[in-house]
Amino acid sequence: MPDRAFLKQMEGYGLTTAEIHYHLPDHPSVLQLYVWQEYDLAPKFPELKAFLDFWSHEIEGKLHSVVVAHKRLIAPLDLRNTTDLGSVH
Repeated sequence: MPDRAFLKQMEGYGLTTAEIHYHLPDHPSVLQLYVWQEYDLAPKFPELKAFLDFWSHEIEGKLHSVVVAHKRLIAPLDLRNTTDLGSVH
């Protein structure tokens, strides 16, 4: 059975990293950084949006800003069918 991450990449998902800056609940003037990483679909980012929605409803730290980076790790030209896999001695 193929790896879940590989299957997601084959469906067009890419690795998304988000730097989430938020205010500490006990010290609102202090910003903290949380790094979130998951396979997601650009440009709508449904996984990230769901996580940020969860954050805003369930976590006390108020969001300040989010910086997003995204890269598809498997592109159409990176995958080719082959009929023979040779061996090297």
